[in-house]
Amino acid sequence: MVDSVVIEMANKLAEECLAVQAETGEDRLFMRMGDVLGASSQTLEEAFLTAIRTRMANDQGRRFLAQTLKVHRAQAAGNE
Repeated sequence: MVDSVVIEMANKLAEECLAVQAETGEDRLFMRMGDVLGASSQTLEEAFLTAIRTRMANDQGRRFLAQTLKVHRAQAAGNE
């Protein structure tokens, strides 16, 4: 079990990393960050990568739902 402090640090780093990625357009920045973290702490690296992946998956899921709803609404409007 990972210490809650490590999880908190990983979550904060993940949020900051994703913000920098969005601003710079460097979509693989999180991989480089993982390498930096892994050089000092494999535990923090793993927690960070988990935090990044879950956030990225969440964003993909939300985009999927939004697109699905958009298509449904367009089809429903076309049937009226």
